[in-house]
Amino acid sequence: MAKPEHEFFPVTDVEYTLCPGGDPKIKERILAADPATGVATRILRYEPGADSTPNGVQVHDFWEEVYILEGSFTDLELGQTFTAGMYACRPPGMRHGPWRSDEGVTTFEVRYRV
Repeated sequence: MAKPEHEFFPVTDVEYTLCPGGDPKIKERILAADPATGVATRILRYEPGADSTPNGVQVHDFWEEVYILEGSFTDLELGQTFTAGMYACRPPGMRHGPWRSDEGVTTFEVRYRV
């Protein structure tokens, strides 16, 4: 199975849903996903004050590329804040987070396996 084929469509047609972990301030808009592998393309949104500390440090078994569209958030383990226009490419096994956002943040993320 692979991500489904989609021609251009307004991303606003896809509703935001609660992310795993249950924090009502952290939501995702899944644009395409492969249920067999768990990889997805999504827009992630942290509302102001969101904090993923209860989820701990994240480590994935897939590649993840992230572009910050607007706002900022802080990687609490690194003690660094990342802002709009910044990009990350994380190979499988790379530690990141937990995250906190005082002003809110929106990211565009692509996850895949090779």
